[in-house]
Amino acid sequence: MSQTGQGRVRVGFRRAMAPVVVACVIALVAAACGGGSSNSSTSSSGGGGANTASATGITATNITIGSHQPLTGVAAPGYDEIAPSSKALFDDVNAHGGVNGRKITYTYQDDAYNPTQTATVVRSLVLQDNVFGIFNGLGTPTHLAVQQFLNTERVPDLFVASGCDCWNNPSKFPYTSGYQTDYTVEGKITGQYIKNNFAGKKVGYLYQNDDFGQGGVQGLDQQIPKSSVVSRQNYVPTNLDVGPQVAALQSSGAEVAVLYTVPPFTALTLAAAAKIGYHPQWVTSSVSADPTTLSGLLKGSSMLEGLVTSSYLPSTSDTSNPWVQTFKRIHDQYVPNLPFDGNTLFGMGVAYTFVKLMQQAGTNPTRQSVISALKTANLAGPGLVPLNYSSASGYTGVQMGSIHGGQLTLSGPRYTATDNGPIGTFNGAQPAPPPNL
Repeated sequence: MSQTGQGRVRVGFRRAMAPVVVACVIALVAAACGGGSSNSSTSSSGGGGANTASATGITATNITIGSHQPLTGVAAPGYDEIAPSSKALFDDVNAHGGVNGRKITYTYQDDAYNPTQTATVVRSLVLQDNVFGIFNGLGTPTHLAVQQFLNTERVPDLFVASGCDCWNNPSKFPYTSGYQTDYTVEGKITGQYIKNNFAGKKVGYLYQNDDFGQGGVQGLDQQIPKSSVVSRQNYVPTNLDVGPQVAALQSSGAEVAVLYTVPPFTALTLAAAAKIGYHPQWVTSSVSADPTTLSGLLKGSSMLEGLVTSSYLPSTSDTSNPWVQTFKRIHDQYVPNLPFDGNTLFGMGVAYTFVKLMQQAGTNPTRQSVISALKTANLAGPGLVPLNYSSASGYTGVQMGSIHGGQLTLSGPRYTATDNGPIGTFNGAQPAPPPNL
C-alpha cells in the first residue's frame, strides 16, 4: 500500500505474508494450549519573509515527504500502524495551519521488508514523486539498501526507524539520521539490568542475523559476563521456523532468554517455547515487545506475563502522561480504526520530531539547511531521555520495564549511554506537549 497525507491510496492495506505469520503463531499457541505541533501560534526561528518554493518537494504551500514501510510481509504486524499514525499527527498539524504555513503531504509505500523492493520504492519517491526527503524509512536491512543512494542524491534521510549505529556516520552519510535508541546502547542497558537482577543465572540469546540483532548482542556482551552466556542463536526473517533455536536455548539450560527479534518472531518464539514447555525469564528489546501487537498475534497476553523490556517512549498504559493523552486524542480523531499501542505512539512521536525540525529550519528551508538545522535544533518531544544529534543519532537511552496483565509498566532510573562510553542516569524532566497539538 501507499498512501499520502491527502488520502491517496495506491495498494490495499493488509499484508500478504502477515497472515502466514499469524497462522504459524496460532498453530503454535494451539499446540501449547493442547499443552508539534505546527500551528499558527508557532513561529519560525529562521527569519521572516514570504514562503517560496525553496527546494525539491517544498512549494509555497506544501512539504512533500515519502517513506518505505512494511505494510505487507513478515514484519507488517504492528509496524503497519506506524505510517498511518504519523500521517494522523501530520493531519492534525495541517488542520492547525501546517509548518510555517505549509501543509505536510506524506506518501508511504510498501516495501514488504524486502531490501530489493525498498530500493525500487525509494528511487520512485525521489526520482518520480520528487519528495523533499525520506522520513522514517523502517528497517535495518531495508534501509541499508538505500542509504548510499539517498546521500549521493543529497536527499534528507530523516529519522530512520531502526536503532542501527550505521545511521550515525555523518562524515560518510551526512544526510542520514536515526531516531530511536541505538541497539548497542539499548543492549548495554539491558545487559546491565540482567547482570544486576539475574546474577548467576545462565543466559541465552536469540537475535535477528543482521545489524539489528548483532548490534543488540554487541551491547549485551559489554555487560553480561561471557561465562554466563550459554547459547547464542540467530534467525533470518525469511524462515518462520524458530523451533530449532528455541530447542537449543532450552537444551543449553538458559534461565534468561534475551530476544532481539521483530514482533512476529517474538510471538513465534514464545509460542514455540510454550509448545515444548520451556519457560525462562524472557527479556526483549524495545522494538519487539508491544503488548497489544504481541497479544494479538498470540491470541492472549498470558505468555507475556513478566516479560522484561525497555523503552525510550512512555508506555500507552501510562494514561497520566500528557503525551499519551495528546496522542490518544489524535488517535481517536484521525485513526480510531487502529489500536492505540506502542507502534501508534512511535509513529506520532517521530512525526512530531519532524515537525519540530521543520519549524526550526527556517521560513524557506532547503535540503542542506534542514540537515544543518538538525545538528543545532532544540528537538524535544515525548521521549523519556534526551535526543542528541550533535554526536549521536536519536534517543540516548532507555528505561526498563515489564509486562503484567497485558500492559507495559516502566520503572526505575532512566539510563543514557554511548556505544563505547559508560552508562549514566538521566534525571531531567520530560517536556510537556505544546497546548495546540
